Amino acid sequence: MANKAYEFRLEPDKEQREYFAKCFGSVRFIYNQMLAERKSLYEQYKDDKDALKAHPAKTYSMWKKEYDWLYEIDNLALANAQLQLQTAYKNFFRDPKVGFPRFRSKKSGKNTYTTNNQGDNIRIENGKIKLPKIGWVRIKQHRQIPEEAKIKSCTISLSPSGKYSVSILTEYDFVAPERALDTDKALGLDYSSPHFYVDSQGAVADMPHFYREAEANLAREQRKLSRMVRGSNNYRKQKRRVAVMHERVANARKDWLHKRSRELADRWDIICVEDINFRGMASSLNLGKSTHDNGFGMFRTFLQYKLSEQGKALVKIDKWFPSSKTCHVCGTVNPDVVLGVDEWTCGCGAHHLRDVNAAINIRNVGLAQIA
Repeated sequence: MANKAYEFRLEPDKEQREYFAKCFGSVRFIYNQMLAERKSLYEQYKDDKDALKAHPAKTYSMWKKEYDWLYEIDNLALANAQLQLQTAYKNFFRDPKVGFPRFRSKKSGKNTYTTNNQGDNIRIENGKIKLPKIGWVRIKQHRQIPEEAKIKSCTISLSPSGKYSVSILTEYDFVAPERALDTDKALGLDYSSPHFYVDSQGAVADMPHFYREAEANLAREQRKLSRMVRGSNNYRKQKRRVAVMHERVANARKDWLHKRSRELADRWDIICVEDINFRGMASSLNLGKSTHDNGFGMFRTFLQYKLSEQGKALVKIDKWFPSSKTCHVCGTVNPDVVLGVDEWTCGCGAHHLRDVNAAINIRNVGLAQIA
């Protein structure tokens, strides 16, 4: 079995928007209430794990008995809020570096809730989607969900720009097509901050820098926002205008990444990349804005599922492999190749363009891993 999600725009009427607002607020409320109780228990019994286990926190159904208005909300939305908190709690105990779960903010938090399909209570018909507790809501369905795909859950969200969307998680039988991978159709990609990537064929992606191009307009609109009275009508209008600009940048980037990943996935059998921690790189080097603007991590995710659907392979090599310093001809590692060195000549006489040489090495190591 495999999972696949489909995201569509929702067009709720006034009454449905009011219900969604209640759901968003109730899910945030129950999450914060359970977190506050768990935090109190943890601080009280953190030195005694047995005592902590002996004092379980209240479940969402117990909180519903204290607050009757929670019965107006989809029961599964509250249940999923509890599961999300449990996951965050387990992640903290598994790795304290993750940090203790945080409270959800009404002002800066994301407005979203998740519900599950039980007894076919979620389905799509005639341009509408049926959701628990609220019934039929208009939907902009730009593509069909296969009949054999079973709807598992739905996540309803409200973006800062004021747009409603639903992400439908489906489950279906998936058998990866069996095919012999052609090593002649292998490509190495070396991440490049200014060019997005350089491949082992010497081609440069030259992705448009969507955020950089919109940065001046964004700065002007954000200056206007900073001068307004917080909470006023003009402030809310301007805040939404800024959110729309950010959303356009994100959508343009995502569209470009989808199209380029589809082009590569259809053309090549094997694509090799480095397993780089981009979040760490963005925070440790002076490349944070450019790294986030590129979205190479999202690009790898797109490549992964597009290749696997066709029985092809995405190979990640160790991020510590010195791909830029290693001569792909003789294998010699040149320690003098540092950031800022774009070209270098090996002792064997081979002259290298730094990024092209790195991409060739990434492809060669990836092919060796497959072999």
